Amino acid sequence: MNYFNFAGKQGIMVTKFTSRLDNIQFHYKIWMSDSREQGILGDGKWQMLKLIEEKGSLKAACDEMGYTYRRTWVNLRKIEQFFGFPLLEKHRGGSEGGNTLLTAEGKRLVKAFDTFHASVDSVIQKGFEQFIANLK
Repeated sequence: MNYFNFAGKQGIMVTKFTSRLDNIQFHYKIWMSDSREQGILGDGKWQMLKLIEEKGSLKAACDEMGYTYRRTWVNLRKIEQFFGFPLLEKHRGGSEGGNTLLTAEGKRLVKAFDTFHASVDSVIQKGFEQFIANLK
């Protein structure tokens, strides 16, 4: 039971939402933009880069995430233009087919975003836990 103090009078009030607090799922997205508010890198592009490295294929990564190849390619080119380095190494054809992997700089960018995200995740999770505690 929750106790609320109304102008010095203490009363018992069971809130209708308190029992629902344990069912709240918290979600958020992180993205970065340039000075013109054009998106550069965020959770979706970060996940795409990780998936390209894992799958060894831009097309397979696009298929898994439900993104179009063309749109993804344009977005990756924008990241490359902003940071000034290539993200992908493309190897065409051959008997076993081609593949696409991240460049050393691309891997470094993903790792930096991994580290950044982990630090932000912990701060936001603590803030969310405090939010829930304040409602109880």
